[in-house]
Amino acid sequence: MPQFFIEAPAGIRPEAKQTMMRDVSAAIDEAYRIPDVRVWLREYPAENVAQDGRTQAEPIRPVCFLEAPQLHSVDARRTMSSKIHSAIRAAYKGLANTDETLVLMNFYPLENAGFGGRMQSDNPQIVTAVTQLNA
Repeated sequence: MPQFFIEAPAGIRPEAKQTMMRDVSAAIDEAYRIPDVRVWLREYPAENVAQDGRTQAEPIRPVCFLEAPQLHSVDARRTMSSKIHSAIRAAYKGLANTDETLVLMNFYPLENAGFGGRMQSDNPQIVTAVTQLNA
């Protein structure tokens, strides 16, 4: 159930997009081992992105948001972040300022996530998976 959102410039090739999304999914899956990892790509033309109030002032710096259950291991988060950054850098090389890609990680306790009409804290499979993840 981890969800990953990429906000980046429009213009990468479909093959690069597919590879990036596969590699980002793999990095998240490696850290979580919880099914249903989704990657959402939101692309913007340069004139729709401002830096300090100026459009097209510099190459766009991608920003990413991970919305997922709690992950206590800083090492797992560090490794995941590094792999995500590498995937985005490869896809957007020459199109964006990937040296400064920002990955924001928002972690939720299971009682703050509903899915399929019930709280994730009421789903024994998810509770077990997250407990093992953070053991």
